[in-house]
Amino acid sequence: MKLLTILTLFCFVSIAPAFAQMSLQSTDIKEGQKLSNAQVFNGFGCVGDNKSPQLSWEGVPEGAKSLAVTLYDPDAPTGSGWWHWVVFNIPANVKSLDSDASMPNGAIESRTDFGSTGFGGACPPEGNAPHNYIFTLHALDVEKLDIDENASGAMVGYFLNAHSIEKASITAKYGR
Repeated sequence: MKLLTILTLFCFVSIAPAFAQMSLQSTDIKEGQKLSNAQVFNGFGCVGDNKSPQLSWEGVPEGAKSLAVTLYDPDAPTGSGWWHWVVFNIPANVKSLDSDASMPNGAIESRTDFGSTGFGGACPPEGNAPHNYIFTLHALDVEKLDIDENASGAMVGYFLNAHSIEKASITAKYGR
């Protein structure tokens, strides 16, 4: 019985690496760490550079036909959080976005909760506990989402959840 258990464990451990898991990295942000002034909004009482961070990823599943990147603050005092960045229809062969990136051909940056398209950095209300800013890469089973830059973060989120085959996230913090 012991030998069977050991053999079963050995087979499982030997097979496990074959199942790659998607991961998201950044040279600009680190898991659980404070965002730098580069990723802070410039407006709403905040003074920052409002630059999107560098992001790169590995392990995108073979079935992915496109990618999306979102930045969401679940701690915003709105009752529904705050969408800071919504990018979709990123070609599946793209492996990274540079800091303050121009979008790859075909990619769409839709409307944030600031009311405009593009990146909108951190800007929690003064005196709040630090907010969590969740950067998420979504691998999707469709080549494109049939929505445009006027779509709200919530609408894009609905379609992302309907077509997501895998996700990877980095959560950073910011307070003032």
